Amino acid sequence: MGEKIQQLIPDYKRIYSDILNAKYTEKIPYCLSILNKKILSSTDIIRLNEIIFGTKGNLYNQKHKSYDRLAILEILEYQKKNNMNNVQLASHFKLSRNTITKWKKLFNS
Repeated sequence: MGEKIQQLIPDYKRIYSDILNAKYTEKIPYCLSILNKKILSSTDIIRLNEIIFGTKGNLYNQKHKSYDRLAILEILEYQKKNNMNNVQLASHFKLSRNTITKWKKLFNS
């Protein structure tokens, strides 16, 4: 019973590479810089999704997005680096202003 349970993480590099090779070969050059990274972050995966499928129709999928701690910190760091207010950041990442405010309170940024 003392076995460690290994967390199953999808192989996003393989998934997106297969999608690109099967249907979107013309978009491969735009995705290579992300796919060549050793580890993909949540924001990398979101960016790949936007490059491949575009932003059309993503409003429905908004409620299914989830962000891990690292992704949240990346987004908040992006805000600082680009001198953005909460409204601008929320618009850029297609998030709620309330979500940004909540994250800032949680992570004291």
